[in-house]
Amino acid sequence: MRVIISAGGTGGHIYPAVSIINKIKEYDKNSEFLYIGTTNRMEHEIIPNLGIPYMGIEIIGLSKNIFKSIKSLKLLLKSSKIVKKKIKEFNPDIVIGVGGYVTFPVIYEAHKLGYKTMIHEQNSIAGKSNKILKNFVDKIAISLPGSIKYFPKEKTVFTGNPRSSELIKAKKIDKKELGLDNNKKLVLIVMGSLGSMTINNELLDIVNKFERKDYEVLLVTGKNYYDKFKDINVKNVKIVSFLDNMLNVLKSCDLIVTRAGASTIAEITAIGLPSILVPSPYVANNHQYYNAMELVNAKASVMLEEKDFKSDSLLEKIDMILNNKNLYKEMHENALKLGLTNSDEEILKIIIELVGSDQSGSNHK
Repeated sequence: MRVIISAGGTGGHIYPAVSIINKIKEYDKNSEFLYIGTTNRMEHEIIPNLGIPYMGIEIIGLSKNIFKSIKSLKLLLKSSKIVKKKIKEFNPDIVIGVGGYVTFPVIYEAHKLGYKTMIHEQNSIAGKSNKILKNFVDKIAISLPGSIKYFPKEKTVFTGNPRSSELIKAKKIDKKELGLDNNKKLVLIVMGSLGSMTINNELLDIVNKFERKDYEVLLVTGKNYYDKFKDINVKNVKIVSFLDNMLNVLKSCDLIVTRAGASTIAEITAIGLPSILVPSPYVANNHQYYNAMELVNAKASVMLEEKDFKSDSLLEKIDMILNNKNLYKEMHENALKLGLTNSDEEILKIIIELVGSDQSGSNHK
């Protein structure tokens, strides 16, 4: 199978795309891929390092600034010509978009050329590109039931997020490897791969208060903020800048305090991990708030908005969850109900269904 896949901007788009690639490879070891991303965002480093053939295009999102929007449209026209030529050369069986503005020219040009296309939406509120691309794709996969309202029902499938399947396969880590106690409850605090300046500034005042607690805390600061924390020494708090085995650690913790990004939601619901969600207020359409509300309404999570992230409110919520066995059990079971553990299988089924009817390339212009 020959596959072009496109996703960019954040880990919430990139890592589900990688999960889809891994599943296709598992199904067809001879499959060939081309990943199309940007020239200057996370994917241009992550994907080549994974050994996946990569093509970067210069493109920026639309802006309220008229001059930036003009530049965006010029780059879109330029990149569309480049993408069209590359798609013809590669001649894929299917072209898949997994979010971010970079996917727009890729999916649109593939559709015009007659190739099979699908998109995957991770968030409760559909992204700008996917709202337009819904008209130019054969199938749409969604991660959360709430986003169904943005798409034509007849070609939309609730698959969940493929990151959930990756977590199910991951093995628990021995907490001793992190210098932690296997017999104590563990609270993981992580605000995305880059961390959050606002939250870290609050945590500088909070971290010493954990010393009085009977649980342990693993605090992931993000690489840009670690220097502020490196000299702090609290006996039951482990502070690191980054975790390269995050999935393994997730399976070994009892509670997570985190953002409400799409991949995170998929991961914690897959294993029923109780959570305190702190939605980022800086994302498009405030979509993390609505992601979080899907879990809060299902009584699977507690939300703590960034403006309310203070020591008293955080410690109170952690204690409330860890010290109430019935509440903890309820959150665990309700999170599991939202989780899908075979998302990658469901997405693969759609891909096979689409390419099965058109692998000859005879419909391509």
